[in-house]
Amino acid sequence: MSLLTTLLQVAADLAPIAKMGAALGAGIASIGAGIGIGNIGRGALESMARQPESTGDIRSNMIVAAALIEGVAFFAIVVCLLVVFI
Repeated sequence: MSLLTTLLQVAADLAPIAKMGAALGAGIASIGAGIGIGNIGRGALESMARQPESTGDIRSNMIVAAALIEGVAFFAIVVCLLVVFI
């Protein structure tokens, strides 16, 4: 038996574990994004309460940061789904 055949057999045997890991990774990515966006919102509201005159700048920076976090979380979930379906 060649090395490639052995490696393919091991990969096929570990497919259910890979799918479980992908599901766990997607869940952790979603939870992490929720916590990150929540922290951004909390910090923005605290800073707006302290300096109301800079509300517009803080709001726009908060939206940009939240969009970046959401993009990273979406990328992580897509990678996990690719592991499950491919």
